[in-house]
Amino acid sequence: MHILMYRWKAYNYRDIEQTFRLLGHTVDNIEQELGNYDIDPEFEAEIEALMEKNHYDMVFTVNYFALISNTCQKMGVKYVSWTCDNPLISMYHVSVFNDCNYIFTFDKTNYLEFKEMGVKHIWYLPLAVDADRIDTILQKSEDSIKYSGDIAFVGSLYERNSYDRIKPTLPEYLRGYFDAVMEAQLNISGANIVEPMLTTDILEQLQQHFSLEKSEGSFSDLGLIFQTTVLGFKIAEIERRRALIELSKHFRVNVYSNSNVSDLVRVQYCGSVDYWSEMPKVFRESKINLNFTIPNIKSGIPLRMWDVLGAGGFLMTNYQAEIPLYFKEGEDLICFDGVEDLAEKAGYYLEHEKERREIAHNGYEKVKQHHSYVNRIETILETIA
Repeated sequence: MHILMYRWKAYNYRDIEQTFRLLGHTVDNIEQELGNYDIDPEFEAEIEALMEKNHYDMVFTVNYFALISNTCQKMGVKYVSWTCDNPLISMYHVSVFNDCNYIFTFDKTNYLEFKEMGVKHIWYLPLAVDADRIDTILQKSEDSIKYSGDIAFVGSLYERNSYDRIKPTLPEYLRGYFDAVMEAQLNISGANIVEPMLTTDILEQLQQHFSLEKSEGSFSDLGLIFQTTVLGFKIAEIERRRALIELSKHFRVNVYSNSNVSDLVRVQYCGSVDYWSEMPKVFRESKINLNFTIPNIKSGIPLRMWDVLGAGGFLMTNYQAEIPLYFKEGEDLICFDGVEDLAEKAGYYLEHEKERREIAHNGYEKVKQHHSYVNRIETILETIA
């Protein structure tokens, strides 16, 4: 099979591309910064020219791009996308009904939503990890001690969220309402309550202070945009900062991030780490690795969890509804419910090394055997055949 892949800033592109090649397929890449995911005549013309010249069997992207779907529909070529973000605003577009589409989404709630809309060519497919690739990196590592520590968090603190920017422009009632909604969400594990709290009345008031720009063909609405790109990021910031502050009162906490952590006076700021060459070392050498799933991901398991387990790291994560479908809590990973529970369990597992190592090993073996990119890509290829 001859595949054209559009490359952008998705971490798992290289693993997917290498898996296609491993399974005997030919892969060409096209890479270009897109200012608009829905319309870009120059980019569309470039893809069309490549399709005419090479006669591709399919075009593949991580996440969904309406302009690529429309181009594939026009050219009669299969368009295969696999999401790693949710909700994906670009999917709320009339092009999702194109016959050329084969859309795979890692969040079951997202899958059911689009299925109920009448999207025929959509499937649920969780994310994956290449544990063999990570093993190779770790076997060659001679500087692993550099990445060792008690508790590690790798990721963004979302301090540049848009809620902080627009909050001063909102009337006092809306500010108080949104603060209360976010506080309620922070006290609920494994469910998203933000969406139902954005009632028609609240959205009508918000509309006077928050402008929504939509491209032609998009059916995303104010509620979807505001709950994800505004409140969702702010909730993530609050949750992560609160947890890191509490943990750092009792334990040694390393933070690997591009974010500003100057206000987190007790944490050890370690800078950012390269996804490919350094991050697996952090996960393997840290006694505890933290995952905080952004509330925009309603039920799915984010890529970070697969990455930690695939590196043989011990994982502590907030609860997600799909975790029991693939893992046993307490055997493969540990879930926490709120900051106090997190601190208590962190203390326990730092003191119980044998138990901690057994859990990390179980999680590693499970993803290595059952959740590789080969498993997932074979599922995709069987589905679209």
